[in-house]
Amino acid sequence: MDTPQTWSQRFETALHPAIATFNASIGFDIALIEYDLTGSQAHAKMLAKTGIISPKEGETLVNGLQQIRQEYRDGRFRPGVEAEDVHFAVERRLTEIVGDVGKKLHTARSRNDQVGTDIRLYLRAEIEAIQEQLRQFQQALLGLAQAHVETLIPGYTHLQRAQPLSLAHHLLAYFDMAQRDWQRLADVHRRVNISPLGCGALAGTTFPIDRHYSAELLGFAEPYGNSLDGVSDRDFAIEFACAASLIMVHLSRLSEEVILWASEEFGFVTLNDSCSTGSSIMPQKKNPDVPELVRGKAGRVFGHLQGLLVLMKGLPLAYNKDLQEDKEAIFDTVITVRSCLEAMTILLTEGIVFQPARLHQAVNQDFSNATDVADYLAAKGVPFREAYNLVGQVVKTSLAAGKLLRELTLDEWQAIHPAFEADIYGAITPEQVVAARNSHGGTGFNQVRQAIQRAQQQLGQSPLG
Repeated sequence: MDTPQTWSQRFETALHPAIATFNASIGFDIALIEYDLTGSQAHAKMLAKTGIISPKEGETLVNGLQQIRQEYRDGRFRPGVEAEDVHFAVERRLTEIVGDVGKKLHTARSRNDQVGTDIRLYLRAEIEAIQEQLRQFQQALLGLAQAHVETLIPGYTHLQRAQPLSLAHHLLAYFDMAQRDWQRLADVHRRVNISPLGCGALAGTTFPIDRHYSAELLGFAEPYGNSLDGVSDRDFAIEFACAASLIMVHLSRLSEEVILWASEEFGFVTLNDSCSTGSSIMPQKKNPDVPELVRGKAGRVFGHLQGLLVLMKGLPLAYNKDLQEDKEAIFDTVITVRSCLEAMTILLTEGIVFQPARLHQAVNQDFSNATDVADYLAAKGVPFREAYNLVGQVVKTSLAAGKLLRELTLDEWQAIHPAFEADIYGAITPEQVVAARNSHGGTGFNQVRQAIQRAQQQLGQSPLG
């Protein structure tokens, strides 16, 4: 049996059932129902304010829409594929509740500006929620940083031992990444917060509507200035997907480090049972499932960004049915980012424990203090490049002899260059190597404490006493 059409009498026959199912978006855009109801209530109030409908009719529509909201929340309103989309489902139910006046709701409005309004209301709220989650993630990083200012960890470049770092400094690098993520979302939020309501199908409307009033009711900063752009713009969705992708890049990078740190080869952290699983065949294993899943889900979000870019690249003005495909990408991006932020925040606060003894051992068993030997000579007047070459030869010789730099005798040091004195041993301890890097933004302990104070100020906390 064919599905009855829900649009106009222009059509003589109904959609083929398979095409009706293919065409329908109710299966996923039902997620917009609360926002659709909010947007429709604002539209009804605007219609009444401008005299397009009577005040009594406006009140009837607003109350009917509120009844639908309650029915949905109570589980009594669950439209199926026959409704095609959430907008028709709401309008049909409204007419059942209030009668023919319900048919006036769509006056001076198209589904094109209606769905644009809904998705912006939805995304605006979700951006604010993600920003709050970023703050919680930053708080977790900051808490660990405060506990590990003087805990040292090997620093790497090219995944090769480079120079020792304050563990707090390492963690605060991710805090700063998350701060940029928060700022990017704030910037996207500004462009999401523009109202397309009243743009109509593409050209505006002949009715004397007040778009600024409906925008104000919905908390939008302003209405779109061009009706074509208003119904077809999805830049904000692409920008959101880009910002979300960068959040996932940062979460994935941290995940990769946690995975490495938790391995027996590194042993820098242990995983608590609450955030890890075991093997189905190897009883000794404890797997870092949380960071592995986050690392994997990053590709999912990147795919949505690519999908949105390809979706938009060839669309002529104005609205095209292709734009129905933006919603699932946006919805899944929101769900994925929010679940990953929640999981990583729990992992940081409850799931991992750093192992200071193993970290101390790690920073004392390498040549990551070689740069400090060169700096030592340079501070005594030896040209840095000359000092660099001398130390390179020393490292080569020490490796061949199976010695670390701290194991060289003073005579061996002075044979390299007479500028070496007994204070070389203090200068190349990992603690001094870290403390000496006191340039702004460096890993020196004083700089790290200042960075913690800045981070606290960003989170609105009291600075350290």
